[in-house]
Amino acid sequence: MWKALPVFSRALAAFRDNDFEQALILAQQAHEQQPELLVFAEAVTYLTRLNESGKQDVYLNDEGFRAFIRGGGNVPLYRAVSAALQEVYRSYDTLNLLDVGTGDGRALLPALTDNIRHLTVLEPSESLLRQLRRQLDEHGVSHEAHCAPFQYFTQMQAGSWDVIEATFSLQSIPPQERASALTWGRQHGKRVLLVEFDAPDLTNIMAIETIRYIVERYEQGVAEYAEDRALVAQGFLMPMMFGYFDCSQHRTNYEQPVAQWIQEFQAAGFTTVDAALIYPYWWAAAYIIDAS
Repeated sequence: MWKALPVFSRALAAFRDNDFEQALILAQQAHEQQPELLVFAEAVTYLTRLNESGKQDVYLNDEGFRAFIRGGGNVPLYRAVSAALQEVYRSYDTLNLLDVGTGDGRALLPALTDNIRHLTVLEPSESLLRQLRRQLDEHGVSHEAHCAPFQYFTQMQAGSWDVIEATFSLQSIPPQERASALTWGRQHGKRVLLVEFDAPDLTNIMAIETIRYIVERYEQGVAEYAEDRALVAQGFLMPMMFGYFDCSQHRTNYEQPVAQWIQEFQAAGFTTVDAALIYPYWWAAAYIIDAS
């Protein structure tokens, strides 16, 4: 299926070297060899725009992200995440809950149960936190809200919770800061829930097997969006895919395999760490890690 992958790998190498003209030429060759593959076609469009307008005009945009997060596999993914969280909530008579990196509440809000005695939400984005608080108020949910990064919050807060949870948010913490974050979670939470993808190890990003994994998965991701394909592909997916190969881009995401998360929880002093599959998402399977 991937006979054009060697050529496309050379396109990615050229992109990595900031030779965008050569990257486009090679991507076009890959597309000509396998015109049926969506990911090559979208890559050609992306690199064409890059050559015409420069990097500043082709990075991911809010409209593309909103269409991405509200469609495709994200719909069943977040439904499964909310169901997994709710199952935990219902196991308590009363619950004191801290949600880290809540965003606009996409995972949290559908999961909320009447037995939550106290809810604390932490979100560094002021706009997302405003949306979240408005929705919580509309649902009559009493809560305490903090607008701060998790690392800052841990330095200022000495509270304790029955459950501390984070859905796709701790991946933004650099590895060198993660040990202290998890140790704080053990000290201040009786139980920590983490929802993350079982992401591949991308250390050797230019290895052909790594490139194959990324391209295969992004082919699946693009295919999930029929109606908004151009918007999602050009506004989010292509910037994300090429971002793996962009040496000049500041890294904001540190995904890793679930096995590595488990090792880090154990190193932070958690004695019981379990992981359960939630949903087979196109990029990587989503798991809930339950640590105490």
